[in-house]
Amino acid sequence: MLKEFKEFAMRGNVIDLAVGVVIGAAFGKIVDSLVKDMLMPPIGLLLGGVDFTNVFVTLRGGPFPTLKAAQDAGAATLNMGLFLNAIIQFLIVAFAIFMVVKGINRMRRTEPAPPPPATSKLCPQCQMEIPIKATKCGHCTSAVAA
Repeated sequence: MLKEFKEFAMRGNVIDLAVGVVIGAAFGKIVDSLVKDMLMPPIGLLLGGVDFTNVFVTLRGGPFPTLKAAQDAGAATLNMGLFLNAIIQFLIVAFAIFMVVKGINRMRRTEPAPPPPATSKLCPQCQMEIPIKATKCGHCTSAVAA
């Protein structure tokens, strides 16, 4: 059983998957920072100084100035700002994956294979198919140019 597991683990696909997961996790952190630290602050500024991390609705409990204060008090909240950040992160990651897959598919496309060389030709007299190297038709026995 250990030998089978070793063979399974050493296959290229498993190692490729592991590398992909590690790179994906690192890429997710970069996208998270991009959305939180680079995209949302200017968008919030354009919308009148809105901090999207503090856009929430309290379902139970009193009014709270920040999401952290509401969570610390144990209030039930709908976190629309955090949800918006997650949607933007998803769209960025999905677009990046789309572009990578599109590039890989473009590299995989090959030109159509040329047609195979002809192995037969038509007899000029009887129009029957004969081997390409034939000098005499096997059907009508007429001479054929090579």
